[in-house]
Amino acid sequence: MTVEENLEIGCYVPSVRALREESLERVYTIFPILRERRRQVAGALSGGMQQMVAIGRALMARPRLLLLDEPSLGLAPAVVDHLFEVIMEIHQEGVAVLLVEQNVAKALEIAARAYVLEQGRVVSSGTPIELLRQPHIQEAYLGHGG
Repeated sequence: MTVEENLEIGCYVPSVRALREESLERVYTIFPILRERRRQVAGALSGGMQQMVAIGRALMARPRLLLLDEPSLGLAPAVVDHLFEVIMEIHQEGVAVLLVEQNVAKALEIAARAYVLEQGRVVSSGTPIELLRQPHIQEAYLGHGG
């Protein structure tokens, strides 16, 4: 399937299908490279662009909540930086974002609230500033002592 066909899958709900063109334009504004690649087979794109397609497809459904599971996994640092800027932009547009991410430093840069899980249990929670003040978090997740 092409990039655009993948995006269109996201507007399967009748209430958002009518807004297809507007949603597509929004995704292409957020990810301009996807407009350029809209006729390409999505599976042949780089990992970063495939992640953009996946997020774009989710946005086509006009969600109130966007769940992201490890969006930066395996991506180049420059792509990760751009991806986190986009996540912030999506949130600023009024979409709540629940982010599961191992890149703790990047996640804390954009989070309003964070939860630290260890072996499936919440071991700490709070604002990013509160978590960054904890020596355990600094040492275990950021690689330096408090």
